[in-house]
Amino acid sequence: MSRVYNFSAGPAALPLPVLERIRADIPDWNRTGMTVMEVSHRGKAFIETAEKAEQDVRDLLAIPDDYSVLFIQGGATMHFSMVPLNLATAGRTVDYLQTGSWSKKAIAEARRYCEVKIVADSADRKFTYIPPQSDWQLSRNAAYVHYTPNETIDGVEFHYIPQTDDVPLVADMSSTILSRPVDVSRFGIIYAGAQKNIGPAGITLVIIRKALLEPARSDIPSLLTYKIYAESESMTNTPPTFAWYVAGLVFEYLKAQGGLEAAGQRNQKKASKLYTAIDASKFYSNPVQHDCRSRMNVPFVLADPALDSKFLAGAEQAGLTNLKGHRSVGGMRASIYNATTEDAVDALIQYMREFERRNG
Repeated sequence: MSRVYNFSAGPAALPLPVLERIRADIPDWNRTGMTVMEVSHRGKAFIETAEKAEQDVRDLLAIPDDYSVLFIQGGATMHFSMVPLNLATAGRTVDYLQTGSWSKKAIAEARRYCEVKIVADSADRKFTYIPPQSDWQLSRNAAYVHYTPNETIDGVEFHYIPQTDDVPLVADMSSTILSRPVDVSRFGIIYAGAQKNIGPAGITLVIIRKALLEPARSDIPSLLTYKIYAESESMTNTPPTFAWYVAGLVFEYLKAQGGLEAAGQRNQKKASKLYTAIDASKFYSNPVQHDCRSRMNVPFVLADPALDSKFLAGAEQAGLTNLKGHRSVGGMRASIYNATTEDAVDALIQYMREFERRNG
């Protein structure tokens, strides 16, 4: 089997042992004579799989008992609407940190439902840093504070959890979830699209403090109401069973690999190697302020942008795929999520050095 080194920002690489398990399961899952995609989501076999997936992610993240764990279809972007609809009444103030492209999109959506206050904004330097919390202008009576711990497009990451006192903290953790340990008890809601570190696109993991399940308003569609999903154990309608099953395999795999402490150490090592190589070169550069560089998404630019196409073509030939930067930023981007191995990072660094030698 020939596989490339995949640096896609999402849908992203999956661990090879998980893919091999899926391949083995496809024709006859759990001796049912069917694939997991063909069985009833309310049948005993799938219910057991769903329950195990929830328990495994609870174990990985040490999720307290007073939190519900939900598996919801619709992608993380749907929660740009669900969060304000469930937590804030019309006209209520909510606080948002604008530190990149995804938090900007979340703000635009929230403004449809309530009064948004941007309490910190790094657009003045093209989202290459995070304003210090001492400069934030948090509201006294906000319904919640929302931030994006890791900006996938811009390569900016919070290396701390913001302090919001009694105001619920909401986080879009799509591109940083499961990459290292996190204190869930500091958050009101964590939501994360699957297609980075959890599994295939189509499902979103939501961790919500049970005290926040009662919706703030009564005019929300049932399928946009967190309480409905909690009461039905995420089976209000037919869930994306295949994505849920794969997520469970990834959770199981991560536990077997030493949990999130070990994952965090691996991710730190990969990121450190790549940033060190970039910083040692006069040919490549990373625009992000050093103390908020992402460990998951590493953007970089070449000294001569005219060489971008040549760099990407050569990378493809070398089996290094999906390195083109987001269209809104340009340049290159290497996404090095959990399933991207250290060997992949080493191969990328070797290619970058050889390309610089030939073209620098």
